[in-house]
Amino acid sequence: MQLLFDFLPVILFFATYKAYGIMAATAVAMGASVVVALWGWLRHRRLEPMQLLSAGIVVVFGGATLLLADERFIKAKPTVLYVVLAILFWGSARIGKKPLAARVFAALADGLPAAVLGRLNHWWVAFFLAMAVLNTVVAWHFSTDVWVNFKLFGLLGLTLVFVLAQGVYVSRHYREPGEPRGPAAPG
Repeated sequence: MQLLFDFLPVILFFATYKAYGIMAATAVAMGASVVVALWGWLRHRRLEPMQLLSAGIVVVFGGATLLLADERFIKAKPTVLYVVLAILFWGSARIGKKPLAARVFAALADGLPAAVLGRLNHWWVAFFLAMAVLNTVVAWHFSTDVWVNFKLFGLLGLTLVFVLAQGVYVSRHYREPGEPRGPAAPG
């Protein structure tokens, strides 16, 4: 249910675009992003950093889209978000005690070797950079209609496939804390 709620702004953006166009969809996405962040605050008394980052970028780029009546800003929003996330994952491996992947997989981190968490972190960096490039290509070389469909089905679909692949990889390497480890599986 939480996952559906997190994707609510994208789903509402898509539905509103189909009915009313890009400007209305941008306004709805901005409002939905703020509502999702506020709901998280009311429910848990804290804001998830990812929700806050995403909502902030949607409000800034959506605001520029509406103020300047220029859809290029909202089309650039996923690229900017993916680049920021790639930088955060990359930087976390160089600054701090553990890579961001260890925090993403916090419930499993104690059962995963540091090398596996490091690989996961590098894969997230590569994934986010690839997604930034894909969004840029589709946003600037195809129609807005194609981009909106790609945003929902392409970007979301690729993200789900990537997360599932990571889950398979993690399951191959995870051991309950205290469980003996056999020979390491090739990575």
